[in-house]
Amino acid sequence: MQKTPNKALIIGAIIAIVAIALVSVAPVAYKAYMTPGVKTNGIATENAKKASTDINGQWHVIKAVPGNPTSVGYTFHEILPGERRETSGSTKNVEGTINVQNTKLTGANISVDMTAITTDREKRDINVRSKLLHTDKFPTATFTLADGANVDLAELPDNATTGRVSVPGILTIHGVAKPATADMEILRTGDQIVAAATIPINRLDYGVETPEFVAAKIDTEGEINIRLALEK
Repeated sequence: MQKTPNKALIIGAIIAIVAIALVSVAPVAYKAYMTPGVKTNGIATENAKKASTDINGQWHVIKAVPGNPTSVGYTFHEILPGERRETSGSTKNVEGTINVQNTKLTGANISVDMTAITTDREKRDINVRSKLLHTDKFPTATFTLADGANVDLAELPDNATTGRVSVPGILTIHGVAKPATADMEILRTGDQIVAAATIPINRLDYGVETPEFVAAKIDTEGEINIRLALEK
């Protein structure tokens, strides 16, 4: 039986209204979902104190120095139609040591639990772990001091202000090890140290291929964000 012109017109109008509503609401809903995540920030100096211990010795990663919890993560851009949105993930599951002798950095070995990296969206966390970082196969990332590195810490201030040193190392992500330099900001405070750095990376250099996310593409250029609290 043929639809009457009026009925066909009504059905067509309803379809048009639904389509317009979806086109209008979908981008807003998606933008609300694609939040900026959880980023590892730099050093907070508000609670810093004059250094009370010698810089030489073996330093161990701890959970936190006041105002500066240990955290390591990533920041990339999600490329959306017509815009780029920064997104980050982080974890506090970090272990490691650094060694200093005669004010020279003689060793550094930091290990990050990649299976514990989170943003603020569980579904995105699952996608990043399973489709981007493949943490089932590559559960840890590491940074170690490069052989022959000559890093002198003698000039780091001990008066509750920060100083900077450049630390050449080997960064291992996704099972791939590459030379990387961490330009570190370092704060000596009381009997503790806080060290922070941002290391630019191209994820393709580490075999982290473009995932087939439906809603967004992940930029190849990004950064590793590091903040370490340490004590002897």
